[in-house]
Amino acid sequence: MPKPEPHPHLGPQARWALAAVATGAFCVQLDSFALNLALPVVRDALHGSATVTPWVVSGYLLAAGSLMPVAGRLSDLYGRRRMLTAGLALFGVTAVLCALAPSLPLLVTARVLQGAGGALIMPAGLALLTHACPPGRGRRAMGRALGLAGLATVCGPFLGGVLARSVSWRAVFWLTVPLALAAGLCARRAAESRDPDAGQSLDHVGAIAATGVAACLARWLEHAADWGWAAGAALFGALFVRAEQRSSAPLVDLALFRNRPYVALTVAGAVANSATVALLYVVPWTLQQAEGWSVLEAGVVFVAPAGALAVGGPLAGRVRPGAAVPVMALCLASGAVALAATTRGTGTPALLMAATAAAAALGVAGGLALTGTQAVVRRERAGEASGVTKAVMTATAGVGLALTDAGTGGGARPSLVLPAAVCLATAAALVIARVLGVRLVVGLAPVLGRVLVRALVSVRAPLLVRALRPVGRRVTGTGTERANAERTDAERTDAERASAKPPGTKPPGTKLPGTDQPDAERTDRCRTDRRE
Repeated sequence: MPKPEPHPHLGPQARWALAAVATGAFCVQLDSFALNLALPVVRDALHGSATVTPWVVSGYLLAAGSLMPVAGRLSDLYGRRRMLTAGLALFGVTAVLCALAPSLPLLVTARVLQGAGGALIMPAGLALLTHACPPGRGRRAMGRALGLAGLATVCGPFLGGVLARSVSWRAVFWLTVPLALAAGLCARRAAESRDPDAGQSLDHVGAIAATGVAACLARWLEHAADWGWAAGAALFGALFVRAEQRSSAPLVDLALFRNRPYVALTVAGAVANSATVALLYVVPWTLQQAEGWSVLEAGVVFVAPAGALAVGGPLAGRVRPGAAVPVMALCLASGAVALAATTRGTGTPALLMAATAAAAALGVAGGLALTGTQAVVRRERAGEASGVTKAVMTATAGVGLALTDAGTGGGARPSLVLPAAVCLATAAALVIARVLGVRLVVGLAPVLGRVLVRALVSVRAPLLVRALRPVGRRVTGTGTERANAERTDAERTDAERASAKPPGTKPPGTKLPGTDQPDAERTDRCRTDRRE
């Protein structure tokens, strides 16, 4: 049996792309969390109100999360290197504006614009790195970049708190200016890439609808009792589906959501990311409030969990695409056990050991959500796929904080019990769906939807929880039917695909109105790419 060829080393342009993406991702994640502990200092310095001050963080995250699907598609249309460079330039300029902001409203405005720059950096950078690296090396390179980003995620709050109290809160923004400049210079030396079949027009209706869905969803998850945001997300979602079905060049090809490994990794990655946010909130809170440690002391002892989270990215890059979903389930189950162990209250050493184990498992899971999804879609649609995945993960990040408050049972100390339960439920759903051979999205939706809605609503509207009926829907089918459901589109013959289409659909090879591409070729863009 012939031996597999060794993976070629990264070329100069690929190394420049890796440096640009890693540095840009570090900047985005650093400014996402660096002001969390510095908000009281910012409020006192700018004489702001208590209602406006949280928008310094929320405005940045909302803009970054809601604009990522559009940013991913723009990178496929007009060039990934170009969009990455534009995002880094916007990020650096707005960082200067944030550092010089004389009032709180101007700071919030600059932060929203900075979030828009961050939205361009992440999906464009990941897609650029996917194309810059030879087959077999893209996942590992992406894992290294995500590892550096994970380090910024953990160290950001402590670094921001120390700078705000010892130097100035403005130093947080001045720190990212030279980093963004260096990343931009590296990006200019990388090779350009784009989707050759993307055309030259952006689906404007789909872009508006996708942005509205992400924004409304993020706001509703932060305020679960406010069902107006949920209704807005549903309306924008219906508009988005209708617009994508009628568009000859959609923002997001809806066939992406029929890619079962992609959907499973994206949903599970969102759960892992929200649990990571909860971990980064509860453990420092416990060290500072319950144990009486200072911000600097808590930051020093949190080095071990930070390192474990940073190592998760490179480890995720070594997982084969075919094993991504099982490994994701294993990481979520391990993370759930470790998160539950942090609530036992057996002392600081045990707390840090459990936090380190949880950070390692969740770090691999979060990295798999990005490296794995890039490996199971066609390379031409890498920007689109990474934009959707990052948007989902960013929009749902606040769920973890809501679950820590919901699990307190009325007490003052936040708890990681509910985040652990959601991680365990997600891992179980992945395993059950794989064993039964059903569609992964069908297996995930009933479990996660009911658990999240019950937990979130109980924060502000406990009476609504009792009105929710348990889900009694069961998935049935013969062994042959389950086996057919498990087979991927790539393994099915043309005759099976034709017979599986509902009445009224166009046969393969039919050209769509306004385009020269056959319908089957357009659908092939989002099928599983097994070359890696």
